[in-house]
Amino acid sequence: MDTEAIILVTGGNRGIGKEVCRQLAAKGQAVILAARDPNKGEAAARDLQDLPGLVTAIQLDVTDPASVERARSEVEHRFGHIDVLVNNAGIDYDTDQDVLTADLDRVRRILDTNVLGMWVVTQAFVPLLRKSDHPRIVNVSSEAGSISHIESWAPGYSTSKAAVNAFTAILARELKRDGFLVNAVCPGWIATDMGGPGGGPLPEGGRSVLWAIELPDDGPTGGFFQNGRPLPW
Repeated sequence: MDTEAIILVTGGNRGIGKEVCRQLAAKGQAVILAARDPNKGEAAARDLQDLPGLVTAIQLDVTDPASVERARSEVEHRFGHIDVLVNNAGIDYDTDQDVLTADLDRVRRILDTNVLGMWVVTQAFVPLLRKSDHPRIVNVSSEAGSISHIESWAPGYSTSKAAVNAFTAILARELKRDGFLVNAVCPGWIATDMGGPGGGPLPEGGRSVLWAIELPDDGPTGGFFQNGRPLPW
């Protein structure tokens, strides 16, 4: 990975997304911090302004195709290309639901953000990634979506992350011949607004994502990892 890569992070204004932006900016990378709420995005970028890398906030709501297209156009105009897309935006760790009584309108909202939002953003930004010599796509997933280890809690969230893993595998096969590295990453249970206070330290989750961003060109693709170690599908 180039020392001055251009990296777009969705959901970059808080939690894992903001921590990934922080770690990248600390290494001098050019970071595009994408957030649904432009005010929160600008505030997060200001928090990181003293780091060596340039952090630029843009508005991007992954559930709104018009917003995604505006963001793509803005990024193309300002940067010309990107080297890495980090699909991090996600919602609703619905541990208060069970599969038989789940509110399906709520589940649809989860799938719309966590799966279809990731899909539409990827479709929009692959043309800009094709202009990179080292294109990477990192999909932030969760071990909750591992079919091998799946539990009955958080049915909407777990289903969404299983779908993210399937999307990652399909996408990796589609783009392998073009030199892309496409992987799913589980940051682990981290103390964020969504993860709750019982999780691990935020920098640890960020480092798990950075591992996939910084893979060498001959690194793995189409895998599911945590802290650089393969996880079962």
